[in-house]
Amino acid sequence: MKAAVVRAFGEPLVIEERPDPEPGPGQVRVRVEASGLCHTDIHAANGDWPVKPSPPFVPGHEGVGLVEALGDGVTHLAVGQRVAVPWLGKACGRCEHCLSGWETLCEQQINTGYGCDGGYAEKMLAWADFAQPVPEGISPLDAAPLTCAGVTTYKALKVAEVRPSQLVAISGVGGLGHLALQYAKIAGATVAAIDVTDDKLELAAELGADIVIDARKEDPGEVLKSHGGAHAAIALAVNEDAFSAVYKGLRRGGKLVLVAMPAHGTIPVPIFETVLNGISVIGSIVGTRQDLAEVFDLHAAGRTRVIRESRPLASVNESIDDVLHGRIQARIVFDFGEGS
Repeated sequence: MKAAVVRAFGEPLVIEERPDPEPGPGQVRVRVEASGLCHTDIHAANGDWPVKPSPPFVPGHEGVGLVEALGDGVTHLAVGQRVAVPWLGKACGRCEHCLSGWETLCEQQINTGYGCDGGYAEKMLAWADFAQPVPEGISPLDAAPLTCAGVTTYKALKVAEVRPSQLVAISGVGGLGHLALQYAKIAGATVAAIDVTDDKLELAAELGADIVIDARKEDPGEVLKSHGGAHAAIALAVNEDAFSAVYKGLRRGGKLVLVAMPAHGTIPVPIFETVLNGISVIGSIVGTRQDLAEVFDLHAAGRTRVIRESRPLASVNESIDDVLHGRIQARIVFDFGEGS
């Protein structure tokens, strides 16, 4: 099988031939149909974060494909069934976090494309209990971005406890933000979308943003305050200044939900204002299996659109460069039916 491999941090990925992996107990082998390119994959390939993967490895945590082989003990999945393999590749199932519905905080978790090989390959392994069935009617090219970009922003809005009539700011209208905007609208919120590129601002308007803020020309915090301040701000732009800008636009009791993770990012939190105004600053990391099931259900019901561009896996290094330079409107998906 072909796979795109990180051989060394900061170096171009190498397309190489590897033997098909054999599923162990509780695992399945998936023939990958599509795999999304997430900014986290770029951080992984560059070794940006304090906890680093170990080269060589195959990145990718938005893999979608057909089950090809079952490991011992797997009875709830079938050969030929379409599944998605998300960031949460495996959790222990026994700790306080797992037992209280917060499996994404499990300290024993293994992350796809980081702690084990991921979806930038024609075939991959997945733990069967965490391979999410994809409902009929959802194409693998749509399912791939939903597997991370979708579930991550859906969870962030849950964490923010967004309710109808609230003002929600979406900072960064890209692969994650275009879905966050749609989930906020589904929740009944008034949505303010913030970005710095014309195509993404146009996309935000097309997807129903009530307020569109061009951060090149306007101060997002001031604009939000002019509308009474945001009840919640979902910070998706990989830029430290963007976090501070939306913090300033919160109303009393507002919530800043941190999702994007700049490689060395910090945010100054003014203690006096935070305490006096009852502001909450919250970190939100992906979503659970149940969250992903709900994301798929919404898409199957026609409630969301995935804005994507499909490319062959052979374009992986060019695609990473395009993401880093803001040349992509939303999401790149590697299509394994395109001669990858």
